Amino acid sequence: MPVRYRHLVAVAALAFLAGGLSGCGTINEKLADGMADYVPQWLGGLPADAPPRPGTAKYDEFMKERERKRLELAVKDDASNPTTSSSGLGAVH
Repeated sequence: MPVRYRHLVAVAALAFLAGGLSGCGTINEKLADGMADYVPQWLGGLPADAPPRPGTAKYDEFMKERERKRLELAVKDDASNPTTSSSGLGAVH
């Protein structure tokens, strides 16, 4: 049975489509992390007040600011704590 040109074209087209379809899974997996940042909020993207992604310079700044606020709040709470006496010991409950 002779192989016809259109059979080869059909097999090549199916192989090309199958290869392209199988590649979509790996492409989407790798692009999903980066593309999510560019989807608008109304379309289901990240909200405006979402923290930056780990591993970026903005993330490091965000964590430093967060730690600074946490320490500032701890100092403020410690200074305004009415349960401490003049001896510096807290109330026992």
